[in-house]
Amino acid sequence: MKTYIALLRGINVGGRNVLPMKELVAMLESIGAQNVKTYVQSGNAVFQSEETSAPTLSNTISMTIKKRRGFEPGVLLLELEQLQKAVESNPFPEAESEPKTLHLHFLASVPENPDFDALESIKTDRERFLLEDGVFYLHAPDGIGRSKLAANAERLLGVSMTGRNWRTVCKVLAMAKATEASQRARAARGSRS
Repeated sequence: MKTYIALLRGINVGGRNVLPMKELVAMLESIGAQNVKTYVQSGNAVFQSEETSAPTLSNTISMTIKKRRGFEPGVLLLELEQLQKAVESNPFPEAESEPKTLHLHFLASVPENPDFDALESIKTDRERFLLEDGVFYLHAPDGIGRSKLAANAERLLGVSMTGRNWRTVCKVLAMAKATEASQRARAARGSRS
């Protein structure tokens, strides 16, 4: 059984694409997910599944939501190791003490022609970014609400992405680690029986 982290894009924002987390849990369970846990209303879920193909599972989740709620969110699935690596690779560790200023944007695919010159030209003097291993790290000490860099990064990278702040990423990682540890403990008890 694999542990997955689902990051849903564009749900529960401004009263659009409303999806209560209880309903998301029920939908995930209806497609065979187990040990489902969610974090805040922005569409973060940790679960386990027998499905070994992340793209297949991502599509199934998206289609299930479309069928039941009438909209099709982007669903980015990460495995525990991918999220752990993203956290460990944070290029701006000094920003971790202000978790709302540090954002990790997970890319749906590898950008073919990212426009780094344009990204550099619109960032403020205080903003920093790095694209590494499918993650666009953004440190925006003045917030992302007015950041031209945050607003245009997806377009200039040329791929779909979904972002989370440092606090959310760390909380979801802790949930995924706990889920994985629980599964190992159950498996160990089962092998002793």
